[in-house]
Amino acid sequence: QVQLVESGGGLVQPGGSLRLSCAASGFTVSNYVMNWYRQAPGHARELVATISNTGGSTNWADSVKGRFTISRDNGENTVYLQMNSLKPEDTAVYYCSVRLANTHYWGRGTQVTVSS
Repeated sequence: QVQLVESGGGLVQPGGSLRLSCAASGFTVSNYVMNWYRQAPGHARELVATISNTGGSTNWADSVKGRFTISRDNGENTVYLQMNSLKPEDTAVYYCSVRLANTHYWGRGTQVTVSS
């Protein structure tokens, strides 16, 4: 059974950092493209970053380039999103996702709130 469990969110001041984790089960993360999305209140879900099965990473949202880094630990079967220099506009629920056999799987998300 495919399962994605996000963790690591919370309340952080502007300029701070957080590392989100996505623990996967039921498949091997190193064999698939893994994504981080986010959704702020009143906004559509936005693709933030992707890591390919070969390890190459891409930040899709211009607003996070140079501040967010996606990575994975194959031994832990976990994908991470390191977020630095956080801004209030980064406030959102962050989701991990993977597409397997034409089915898109999502975790339940973890809330990130950037506020002083």
